[in-house]
Parts: sequence; structure tokens; C-alpha cells
Amino acid sequence: MHKLKPKIFILLVLVCGISGFLFHLKVFEQTVMTQNQRRDDVRVTCRQNNLTVYSHRIKPSIAKQLYVVHSHKFIYCEVPKVGCSNWKRIILLLNSSLKLTADELAPRVVHTSPYLKKLSSYRPAEQVELLNNYTTVMFTRHPLERLVSAYRDKFLHDDTTFYSRSFSNLIKKVVRRNVNSPGRISFEEFVRFIVSENPNYRDSHWKPMLELCDPCNIHYDIVGKFETIKEDAAYVLRSIRAPKDLVYPDIKHYSNETRTNDLITMQYFRSLPRTLYEKLIHIYRFDFSMFEYSPLLKL
Repeated sequence: MHKLKPKIFILLVLVCGISGFLFHLKVFEQTVMTQNQRRDDVRVTCRQNNLTVYSHRIKPSIAKQLYVVHSHKFIYCEVPKVGCSNWKRIILLLNSSLKLTADELAPRVVHTSPYLKKLSSYRPAEQVELLNNYTTVMFTRHPLERLVSAYRDKFLHDDTTFYSRSFSNLIKKVVRRNVNSPGRISFEEFVRFIVSENPNYRDSHWKPMLELCDPCNIHYDIVGKFETIKEDAAYVLRSIRAPKDLVYPDIKHYSNETRTNDLITMQYFRSLPRTLYEKLIHIYRFDFSMFEYSPLLKL
């Protein structure tokens, strides 16, 4: 009887291995189906609203948002407040010569490192060639949650000089009668500024995702979502053949602060006037449509 035990053990190992393989295969197939659906949603919205512009050149403003990683033939579009700092960490970690860990990459380094190569640094013809031959990736987030995240990050912290001081003064000039009145910019004032500002000069932290990455003219291979960032990031890393031990880092700028979620978002929008809310929804209407987000919050 004891002679059968090794065979039974081997059989169990094979069964477990096959089961594990089938499970991962099913997850992979589901991910592929999800990606196909997301790309289809983008195409439908672009077609229905005539947002596609046939051109042999990439807009300079778009090229500045795209980061090129030659070692893994990977191009990433930066959308602020959608985990972009951690994606820049990934890009720097893919550069093996740096020999750093994610925790060692401080926010200042992440956004200013000379190892971050933008598509805008290449000639127009090279830009098109790279986009056609590299894996292109963008990540999205619910537009209203992204907006709240931008407000909390840029206007509720005294150490963000440009936004908490300079940009606050600009907003006060637009929405307040008394420009010199003290106090932080309220969320309602922030929204009033957004709906009244010139869209051509809109800051990237609250500019619509459509305008940042231009998915109607750049056909992204992978459209990830902040809401499923762990799964989607793993799929990206597997697709570009990143080192197996490399995982998407979960590092926050303010470690003691709760990351903006749907509950926090609802709290900010609860007291917003209906008319102001509707004007805001109109600004992000294409983001809602092409990335499958509902503009209706359960207030």
C-alpha cells in the first residue's frame, strides 16, 4: 500500500497544478474580455460625438503626457490623481541601472527624474512610430472622485505652495467679491472656478481625461481603471514582460490621510447646488460616457 503513496502525491500535484492553470487562464480570458469592452466603449463614444481627428501628428499637449519606456516597449499616459506617481515609480523601477526600491523614490524624484522620457522629446515621425509599435496604456478614474482627490491634495495642505497659495489667489479673484478675504478655498468655490475658467488653460489635475490622453486618436492597448488598479496593473506588467517580482506600489503622498473614495466624494457633493453640479457634469460628459462611469451620485 505504501508504494502507492508517491504516485498519489504526484497525481495530487498534477491536479492542483492543472486547477491553478485553468483558474489563471479563466482570469486572463476575463481580463481580455474586459479590455475589449473598454476599448469598444471608447470607440463608440468617439464615433458618436465625432471626436476623431485624422492627423499624422500628435498634439504637443498630448505628447507631453506620454512617457516612453524603451526597455519594455511601453508608453504610459499620465492622468493626475489616477495613481500616476506610482506609475512613474514603476517606470523608474524598470530602469535596472537605478537599483532602487519603490519606497526610496520620493515624490520629488518621481516627478523630476531625468530617467522619465516623454514622447514630446522625439520628432513627430518618431512619435507616431513609437505609438504604433509599443504597448500603450492609460488609466482612468471616476471624474467626480478624481476632482475631489485633486481638491483635497492641492488645497487642503499648506505645503503645496503653488496650489494652496498662488492658485488659491487666482480662484479667489474669480469667485470671491473680496479677493483679500482669508480662509481656504472651499470645494464649492473650487467647482465654481472650474465651470467658469477657460478650458484651454485648465490645469491637468482636473482636466478631462479625454483631453489629457486623447483616446479617440491614440488607440490604447490597455485601458485600466483606478477602481481595479491592482488587477489592471498586474495585467499591464505581465503584458510588457516586466520582472515577475515587480508589483504596483500602494504609496500615498500623505500616508496618514484616507485615500479619496466614493463615500468621501459624496460628502463633498452633498451640499453642492444642483445647477452647479449639472454644469460640472457637462464638462466631464465624454469621460463619463467613454469610460463607463455614472454621473449620478447617491446623494
